[in-house]
Amino acid sequence: MRYGIIETNAGSIGAAASPAGSLGLTLPKASVSQAIEALGQATSLDGQRDDSAFSELAQRLQWYYQGDSVDFNDLPLDLSESTPFQRQVLERVRAIPRGSVASYGVIAAEVGRPGAARAVGVVMASNPICIVIPCHRVVTSAGGLGGFGGGLPMKQRMLIMEGALVAAPA
Repeated sequence: MRYGIIETNAGSIGAAASPAGSLGLTLPKASVSQAIEALGQATSLDGQRDDSAFSELAQRLQWYYQGDSVDFNDLPLDLSESTPFQRQVLERVRAIPRGSVASYGVIAAEVGRPGAARAVGVVMASNPICIVIPCHRVVTSAGGLGGFGGGLPMKQRMLIMEGALVAAPA
């Protein structure tokens, strides 16, 4: 397992990967130490820091935070620690295009679990690979922002930067 830190104009982002693909990506943090802490177990004794291993991802994230349209869908992911339901939700959310949003309820229905909007929210709250799996593009059925680990102002800024029309944070 490797981990690294990616510097963007939005802050320090922690990244972790296994041989199978990305397994962790944090939202921007104010410092390198906060980004490492947010990665959690990926930085334990069995993890090796190697910032250069994430150079392609770093370039894409830097472009993303400069407002460029960036596609992350070709990056391999390691979702082996996810349950089948979590994997279904994460894969469906990954398919939400830039400039678009989907509601928790719609995602639940699309993965065959109508009525499980709250369960989708729980999956989004523990999304291990933020940005690449764009949990910020999941909103309430009324179009409100819902929740977001980075705070609603960050979620709104990301959606506006991507060209999605969203309601103001509550």
